[in-house]
Amino acid sequence: MSVKAFELVPAIERLQLLGDKAKTSIECIECCGKNLYIGTSDCFVVHFLLEEKVQANGKISFTSEKQSHKYLAVRKPISQLKAASALTRILVLCDNVLTLLNMFNLEPILSGAKIKGVTSFTVNENPTGSNPFAIEICVATRKKSVQLYSITEDKMNMMKEVTIPDVPILMSMDRYCVCIAMATEYCLVDTDTLQVTDLFPYEHETSIPVVKRVGKEEFLLSGPGALGMFVTSAGMSQRPPLKWSESVCGVCYAFPYIVALDEEFLTVHSVLDQQQKQTIPFSGGKILGDYDGKLYIASNKEVYSLVPLPVEKQITALLADKRVEEALTLAKNARKTGLSKEMFRRMYIRIQQQAGFIKLAQYEFEEASQLFKDGKLDIRELISLFPNLLPSSTKFSRAQPPLHDFADIRQIVRSDKARLNECKRFLIGMLEDIRGSSLAIDMKEDVDTTLLKLYAECDLIKLQKLVSTENACKLEDSFKILEKNDCHHALATLSRLHGDNESALQIWVKLSDGVLQDDSFPGFEFVFNFLSVLSEHDLLWRHIDWALRKDQEKAVMIFTERPATETSSERLRPDDVIAFLSSYPKAIIRYLEFLVFTKKLEKEKYHTHLAVLYLDAVLQLRKESQSEKTQQDLARSKLRHMLQTSNLYRVQLILGKVKETDMYAECAILYGKLEEHDKALRILVYKLQDYGAAENYCHVNSLGRDKTYRRRLFQILLGVYLDPLEG
Repeated sequence: MSVKAFELVPAIERLQLLGDKAKTSIECIECCGKNLYIGTSDCFVVHFLLEEKVQANGKISFTSEKQSHKYLAVRKPISQLKAASALTRILVLCDNVLTLLNMFNLEPILSGAKIKGVTSFTVNENPTGSNPFAIEICVATRKKSVQLYSITEDKMNMMKEVTIPDVPILMSMDRYCVCIAMATEYCLVDTDTLQVTDLFPYEHETSIPVVKRVGKEEFLLSGPGALGMFVTSAGMSQRPPLKWSESVCGVCYAFPYIVALDEEFLTVHSVLDQQQKQTIPFSGGKILGDYDGKLYIASNKEVYSLVPLPVEKQITALLADKRVEEALTLAKNARKTGLSKEMFRRMYIRIQQQAGFIKLAQYEFEEASQLFKDGKLDIRELISLFPNLLPSSTKFSRAQPPLHDFADIRQIVRSDKARLNECKRFLIGMLEDIRGSSLAIDMKEDVDTTLLKLYAECDLIKLQKLVSTENACKLEDSFKILEKNDCHHALATLSRLHGDNESALQIWVKLSDGVLQDDSFPGFEFVFNFLSVLSEHDLLWRHIDWALRKDQEKAVMIFTERPATETSSERLRPDDVIAFLSSYPKAIIRYLEFLVFTKKLEKEKYHTHLAVLYLDAVLQLRKESQSEKTQQDLARSKLRHMLQTSNLYRVQLILGKVKETDMYAECAILYGKLEEHDKALRILVYKLQDYGAAENYCHVNSLGRDKTYRRRLFQILLGVYLDPLEG
């Protein structure tokens, strides 16, 4: 898949180079900084000064000015040039002789140092020596050997010669490793150990060998089958090969691209995925190289620069084509292109964000989520795609330049409701993930308000949880959306959270009475629970009547289940509560039971009141012909338990009421409280004829007393048995 990585820009045009010498042609070039050197077919070395300019439209252009030229007077083509800036020298290979010229005036050095019989040479790009004013080169000769030299500004000293299997043609060097193309195959030479490693043959009859250093101890070779093969100094390949033309005659490297030259085209290949990215028509090309960070290509008559497009533009083009993975891979490696750490960070974050929106538009939600999180997306960029979700008070505006070209989510889903719901669920997930994290700092109101609006549409359970706990929802927006969506219970809960208990109660009462409908409302018992912890007692009393009318027995919890930490209040004194509950018989009984049995208040009036109410309940049931026996038995059981266990009620008052009935068991208990055991036992023996109950009476009433008292009770029982007077 294509991407425009380079533009071809003229550097030195025909007339400027050749003038009237129509027969001369370019044989080799070298560049060092702004200095461009050209070796010609008629033995000239020409020095130009190149100026690179950025035009108003962002395009690059070059202007050149000829500085000097040198004729070497051997009438042979200049075969190879190499600048050595540390030495202010340029190495020139012509007629198999390697000489040194001054970089600036192109004059030969006075020492006349030269090496004869050289067919080609290469500079060690990763030298082993420590002298900054010397360079290391490896030269090929017509013999089956290569020679290592140390070059200074005026001397060429041979350090070593290594024998190889065949005559060297082309080579490249990195540290101790020399990669050599021989007549029919490639090999590696370790100049330290002198070991020679055979690699593989190339198709010497139909192709030109290529040997290019592309990294530390790594080379690119032209292999069989039109493949560009990567080889390390260990003789291994750590990358897949490149597929290129069978007629490749030159390559250059500018991370992350390999540019290959053939008879008709320049092809650009990525070392990241080994794919061809760009094809540039170029006929007649004969020289291609990377020089001091610049890429130049020359034909017989002209020199062009391959100007790389800024990596940001390349990535933008990939994103425009929805090629997210390629864009991210290129972006991830963009730091190696020379960007500063901060520039790389900003660029990569933005690209991740842009890629996230592309994945969103493709409904690849998991990938989009990860890209947004890794890219630290301002979540409001995503929220703003959904109309009316951001709070009305938000000051957010989208990034400029924009991260995407969507007006809103409708442009993505195109009236597909199912897709719209998927996108909303994705947004909910994103908001839930970042809520409370560093990604939501300074935008809590936006996040929480958006979540509330989304929950109101599709998740009442999560809505209730949100409004029940601390949140930063914009109240004005929240109240409107909750009311619009009939989320009355959530509206009341949010009001309560913000201290407006009265408004909350008004809504809950209407929900309880059916005036409002909301399936999420748990029922009136929820309101009772709320009233039981409400500290605003005036507000509480305004709702007690309503609660008691709803359910007397359950509403009593408002008084009986108060918080343990609540301070005493005059508004909730038991006497006032009892007085208020006098119109609600079931409620008052429950409340008195709470005071007597739970709180264990030892006040005669509470005990007597409860006993009277129990007795009245029994008497009422006995009057009602339709009341079930089990109801009467339960009521009498509660009464007897009260009469038996309490010692604080007014016994005579209760006895006066009971004696008028045939409730003999209750009479027996009351006589026992008055220590009138004879009467009590006679009722049990002769009225009820329950002899077991009589014996149990003696046991129960002697609990906590001494043996004499217990003995006296049983003597009374014996007397009752022996003297059968009417009970």
